[in-house]
Amino acid sequence: MRGEHIVRCGEGRPGSEGFSLIELLVTIVIILILTALYWNPNTGSRQHARQMSCQKNLQKAYIALEIFANESGGKFPNVAGARTPGEALDVLVPRYTSDTSVFICPGSQDSLLPAGESLRSRRISYAYYMGRCLTNSLVLMSDKQVDSQARPAGAAAFSTTGKPPGNNHGKYGGNFLFCDGHVELAPPQVPFALELGKGEVLLNP
Repeated sequence: MRGEHIVRCGEGRPGSEGFSLIELLVTIVIILILTALYWNPNTGSRQHARQMSCQKNLQKAYIALEIFANESGGKFPNVAGARTPGEALDVLVPRYTSDTSVFICPGSQDSLLPAGESLRSRRISYAYYMGRCLTNSLVLMSDKQVDSQARPAGAAAFSTTGKPPGNNHGKYGGNFLFCDGHVELAPPQVPFALELGKGEVLLNP
């Protein structure tokens, strides 16, 4: 038949070969490893995504804080006797924001909050520097810190082990929202001082 190749039943086409069992097993193992890496909460890409989501939360919270301050002589919420950040920031909900999800860090284990409901008796994920105003250049909010103390540059503000306290993002540091609205990601040992001036207090969850 003029050199035509005849494919008989049971024969493969020339040059085609199926996967061997070993190749199939290797492929499955690679997929399993990649899946495990993706779903590992400490994987770099997932940590980065959570930290970026956390920054967006703080920026959204700042919108409400800034509107409040503009209506209050440039001062951010300052509630006499407040012992938690939820008590101090409760004045924002629902007048200035009904989106309470912005007060929960995506890297924390904190439960979501009911939309538009009071924060007073709720646990939020962020620390709040009460007593500051729009003209400050200092930190206004941050991820949970290890305690409520002032600290010099280089001291640990966040967990260095990944264990509580101060571990919203494990051992990978945390975010700071400043009074001018910008957000910075910092390692556990913060490169700048976290001071407390007269009449200022850090309300840490």
